[in-house]
Parts: sequence; structure tokens; C-alpha cells
Amino acid sequence: MPGKTSTLRIKAPYLVFIGDNEDPTYAKTGYGLVQWVPDKVAGQLRLPGCKVKLDAPDLTLQEAAAQGVKSLVIGVAPVGGGLPEHWNAVVLEAIELGMDIVAGLHTRLSENAEFVAAAREHGVSLVDVRVPPKGIPVGNGQKRAGMRLLTVGTDCAIGKKYTALALTNAMQAAGMNATFRATGQTGIMIAGEGIPMDAVISDFLSGAAELVSPANTPDHWDVVEGQGSLYNPGYAAVTLGLIHGSQPDAMILCHKAGLKEIAGWPGYPVPALNDCMDTYLRAAWLTNPAAKFVGVSVNTSSLDAAERPDYLARIAEETGLPCVDPIAVGVEPLVEHLAATFPKN
Repeated sequence: MPGKTSTLRIKAPYLVFIGDNEDPTYAKTGYGLVQWVPDKVAGQLRLPGCKVKLDAPDLTLQEAAAQGVKSLVIGVAPVGGGLPEHWNAVVLEAIELGMDIVAGLHTRLSENAEFVAAAREHGVSLVDVRVPPKGIPVGNGQKRAGMRLLTVGTDCAIGKKYTALALTNAMQAAGMNATFRATGQTGIMIAGEGIPMDAVISDFLSGAAELVSPANTPDHWDVVEGQGSLYNPGYAAVTLGLIHGSQPDAMILCHKAGLKEIAGWPGYPVPALNDCMDTYLRAAWLTNPAAKFVGVSVNTSSLDAAERPDYLARIAEETGLPCVDPIAVGVEPLVEHLAATFPKN
């Protein structure tokens, strides 16, 4: 990828460590790996009390080592991005068994002296995914060649990454020139490159977004993985920087069926979808006055399958845009509408 993005080399197969996590929301890294690179996931490691289960076999560290697992990947991203202290013993045992440790946490593995010493002794690597490259410039706001699509959301952890990955695959299948651009730890693990936007100093967020979606040929689409939400009190800043730097020509609004309040922030309601799109457009128009929405993507996992068609149809009627569930239905209607809206691309 042109620009100063980090390229990772994560040894497969992986054992995804979920720990004793109780909330599926914070296991999005594990879910993402199993969904998008299942051939690299040998299994999951869960501690007693864990209420999250991935679609992967349960393995102990010893079983994983016997099967040739090369990397223990921390599959959760809790609030604050730290590694629970009582998980340290598992990490150290994995190191002793010869596994690399891969994490996308804000708390870096390389800052733990015990991990560093053990990794050096056993000849393995500590791979910190959430480390932005050096030398990121301040965003310049200048228009660059190529086209960009950005996924944005009513809240965090509702399908922006899944939508971007599904769109990229469908666009490529339709003969479009498209590349997935990763901006978060799980996306970077899947793509092998990108910039962890939420680890970038705020003054350089838009510059990082410019680097991750560089100038390209006129017919090329960068499908940029969204982060956070303009409606999330904790994470709106990263969203705004990503919008300004990516200069999206097209946006997809991502939502979760049944979502009424911002997760983890009681009292902060999710607005009507049309109001939400209006807010995003006003932000996007600063650096791309031609930005527009081309569809809505909804996680309908909370609905019965029989309810899904009517629900998606109601949102399509409300917004005037095609609406899909990217996993249950697919994103082809979004790709068709995108191609019709931007016929030269």
C-alpha cells in the first residue's frame, strides 16, 4: 500500500484467546478473525466463566501447541484497551510453548517487562497491532485521485468492518477495482496492513486517514473501514478525523436492529437514521462537498429471520436507500446502487 502504513506478519495458525469475557461486544476481534480468515484459526481458548463462544473448537494451550499453532491472538478489545492482569499467566505459558503473542490492545505487550524477557528467552515475537507508524503528517485536506467509500455507524461495534469487507469482496466480484483499507486492529490483522486510527494522536488523525486511502487510479475504490461513531461520547473524535481524512465520495450507514441507546453510555439515545445521516454528511462536506450516502447496512442478529425482510424494507423506505444485512442477506444491492450512482467508476 502506498503511504506509511504498518505491515504485519502474523504466523498462522492462530489460537484466539477470549479469556473470561462475558460480553460479545468486546470480542469483535475474535469474531472477525473467525468470520473472515477461518483458515488461519485453529481454535479458541476460553477461561472459566467465559460467556462468549466463537465458531471454532475449544483448545487448551497444550493441544494448540501439539497442533502446530504459531500465534496466540488476543481476541478481545475491552473498554480502555488493557490486558486483564490475571490473563498474564496464560500469555507466559503460550510464550513458553513457542507461540508468538499478537494483541491489538492499547496496553502494549512490548511494555510488559515479564513478557519481553520471556519472549527473548524462548525466541518468539510480541506483535503489537495497535501501534501507528511514525511520521504521520497533519491532514492537508487536498483532493486526491481515486474514489473512496467509508462505513459509518450509529454506534461502535455494529458492523462497519464486516460491511466494508463484504462490500470489497462483492465489488471485486462485480468487476470493480476495490481495496479494503483497514483502520482498526482486527481489520489490520485480516488485511495484513493499515493504520490503527484510535491509537493516533488527534492532531494527526486526518493525516493518517489520508495515508491509509492514498491517491489512486480514477476507477479505483478504497473501501475504508469506519471507526467509532459521531454519536458516541467516548469515541466521536476518531470518527471525525477519519471522515475528514478519507474524504469519502460515498458512505454506508451501519446500524444494529433494536439499538436505542449508545452501548455503555446510558442516557445517550441513538437518533433517527435520517438525522444521523444528516450529521455525517455535514461533517463529510468539509473535505468533500460531493459526499453522499449510498445505502444502509444493518446487523439484524437480534431479530427472527422472519422479521428481517419487513424490517429492512421499512428502513429502505424511511431512508430512500437500499438496506441490507451484510451477513444474512449480502451487500449486492448496495454495490448495484453504488455503481449506478457513480457510473464512471
